[in-house]
Amino acid sequence: MTNQMGRRLTYYVVYRNDERIGGPAGLFVMDVGAGNAILWDHRSGRWAFDPALVVRFVDDYRNVDRFETVDRATAERVAETVSGGTALPDEDGIRAMFTPGVSASGPQPSGRQ
Repeated sequence: MTNQMGRRLTYYVVYRNDERIGGPAGLFVMDVGAGNAILWDHRSGRWAFDPALVVRFVDDYRNVDRFETVDRATAERVAETVSGGTALPDEDGIRAMFTPGVSASGPQPSGRQ
């Protein structure tokens, strides 16, 4: 049976500028095959489902030097830094958030306008 559970997640560390001065500024997690993604939302202080924003950022040639793909262990360390101590959810938790309206703290609006 092929489903989203068989797909790999891709972790992206995001920087404020292409010189990467000041360290990581954000983190995206994406199921590239399904087009689903979450990110650390600094304004709401939680993990949020926002695939449109992630795809726009990653696909924009102007951002090519502002992010890098990393492994899960690196993403976990970066998550603690960019979130102020909130852990990166486990992969099952991330996949659960791929349902629009669900966040790391339970069902909530995604924050998209």
